[in-house]
Amino acid sequence: MPSTKSSSENSGTSSDEKYSGFTAEERAAMKEHAQEQKKAAARRGSTRAEKEAAAERDVLAKIAEMPEADRVLAERIHRIIKAAAPELAPKLWYGMPAYARDGKVVCHFQSAEKFKTRYATLGFSDQAALDDGTMWPVAYAVKELTAADEQFITALVTKAVG
Repeated sequence: MPSTKSSSENSGTSSDEKYSGFTAEERAAMKEHAQEQKKAAARRGSTRAEKEAAAERDVLAKIAEMPEADRVLAERIHRIIKAAAPELAPKLWYGMPAYARDGKVVCHFQSAEKFKTRYATLGFSDQAALDDGTMWPVAYAVKELTAADEQFITALVTKAVG
């Protein structure tokens, strides 16, 4: 016998629920990404060193705009990544500090304030060589950094670019 439920009831949503699209934070991140692409296009005539220096300035400026708790974490993580993997180039990625190899993001820092979350995160893309078995973490919540945490991040980043 055919179901008497509507398709919205079958899918677990009610007809009263409406998809409202992207959140304000998601829309802002997409706008930031579009601005980043425009800046990159404007730098096309620059030398590689000039592009890298400008991208690093952009990342440091973005970090400087963060609320203090996130800024302290982002500054330390930036230094750790630069020391552990100098071959990764800092760049902005959807308004977040990111670190790329050959233009492809390997890891990024997301402030807690960015999407109004409880904690900042250090995330890794599929470009990171972190594969370990059939399942492994690709993002880490960061509330503070101890010396042991810094060593762990150094090892992760080193493995990611390995």
